[in-house]
Amino acid sequence: MRKAAFGSNGPEVGVLGLGCMGMTWAYDVGNRDDDTSVAVIRRALDLGVTLFDTADMYGPYTNEEVVGAALAGPYRERAFLATKVGIVPGGAGQLERNGRPEHVRRSIDESLRRLGTDHVDLYQLHRVDPDVPIEETWGAFAEAVRAGKALRIGLSEVGVEEIRRAQAVHPVASVQSELSLWTRDALAEVLPYTEAQGIAFLPFSPLGRGFLTGSISSFDELPADDFRRRLPRFQQDALKANLALVGRVREIAERIGTTPARVALAWVLAQGRYVFPIPGTKTPRYLADNVGAADIELSAADLAELDALPVPTGERY
Repeated sequence: MRKAAFGSNGPEVGVLGLGCMGMTWAYDVGNRDDDTSVAVIRRALDLGVTLFDTADMYGPYTNEEVVGAALAGPYRERAFLATKVGIVPGGAGQLERNGRPEHVRRSIDESLRRLGTDHVDLYQLHRVDPDVPIEETWGAFAEAVRAGKALRIGLSEVGVEEIRRAQAVHPVASVQSELSLWTRDALAEVLPYTEAQGIAFLPFSPLGRGFLTGSISSFDELPADDFRRRLPRFQQDALKANLALVGRVREIAERIGTTPARVALAWVLAQGRYVFPIPGTKTPRYLADNVGAADIELSAADLAELDALPVPTGERY
């Protein structure tokens, strides 16, 4: 896989990363298979993927263990390992935000223990805590860098003003936000800002939570424990309407002789110099399909056609 600089001051990494969340959380959890997940991560390394993204709360607290097992020994030096902190389990199955400095300081040590490493290449604030000034939270992240526990630090799901406030405390290496053919909010302000600042941008869910692959045609196809059953765009009426969008992607894929997943990922890759999509998968077949997107070069006409796709039916959450 071709590589690119992870921002203006970062190392070279594979242009496509691997989001590991679904290996233990949110998607079809009843079919969790840690051995297969470990094999997929190691196969990804062989295919040129170097960026692996996890978080302490995925599971919760089990995803890092799987990723750590996969990257044990000689595999670790080949990987650009990223994890996150800032979301914690709350009552009644809800999620809460915790950006208190003491939580960050404690959590980095716990993450390193689960990952089986003495440092991460990227430590990210999963969400900004509205009850804690971002300067205080980011100060604790900067401490992790000074201690050698994190080589660089990043933000997730933030606006430009929050990035600026964090930058005043310590350089921001990356910003992670949802970006795909059916979620383009970041294109308005955040991505142009990160590009101008030389900050890496990590699009999560670049395949529209799997929908843009064309593999989902009905709400009933989603596993009973799959969190997409709660998302507006996957409700049956919205899903039926959104199939037209996927149909357009499939038409382009058939025209150029590739798959819808590769077209959708190639469009995301084309959005900037420092864009590193992190599609998630826990199956070797989908991994191979996704990785192939790095070799797809969409024409100006293809990109224009994809840019003109309508917005999806239904809110993101």
